[in-house]
Amino acid sequence: MDEKALIDMALEGDMNAFNHLVLAYQDMAFNTAYRIMSDGPAAEDATQEAFISMYQKLHTYHGGSFKAWLLRIVTNACYDELRRRKRRPTVALEPETDEGDFIESPSWLEDDAPKPDEALNNSELEKALQHCIQALDEKYRAVVVLVDVAGEDYESVAAIIHSPIGTVKSRLARARQKLQHCLQGFWELLPANFRLLDVEGK
Repeated sequence: MDEKALIDMALEGDMNAFNHLVLAYQDMAFNTAYRIMSDGPAAEDATQEAFISMYQKLHTYHGGSFKAWLLRIVTNACYDELRRRKRRPTVALEPETDEGDFIESPSWLEDDAPKPDEALNNSELEKALQHCIQALDEKYRAVVVLVDVAGEDYESVAAIIHSPIGTVKSRLARARQKLQHCLQGFWELLPANFRLLDVEGK
């Protein structure tokens, strides 16, 4: 069944059709939220809120790219969650052991995904990339995630973030520049074509 038919059925109250839409987009929505927030549980919360909002606002969808329309909702849900987190004091989940010793690498910073030896470098590069994305200001982070991760075009992203296309392009260029420089700190993980030459040309 095509997307438009599912949307029409969902608008008529067919929950099975709505669930099909959720299943079709849940991975994309979570991945986008995770890239913006760099926190699994927070990304899950934002994704859940986005789909609740999608259900409530489905009647406002009037054609065009449904993916872009949903990404706008996901991005707004992430911004809402980030604002809530800024208003609340940040408390480390595991800053110390029971004996009061500082934990240098808390378990909640670790990736729970399996890491076979042959995939170790890719896993470490993924962590480095997410670290650099998270280091960006929110306005740059959202644009680079929407364009380079979600694959949206400039026009769609401009609509999502409510800014002119020129702003999208300038923020994307700045974000990519910042990412490139940040990733040089993980030089040994990068493919050769991504490594900047040092001053001696090495």
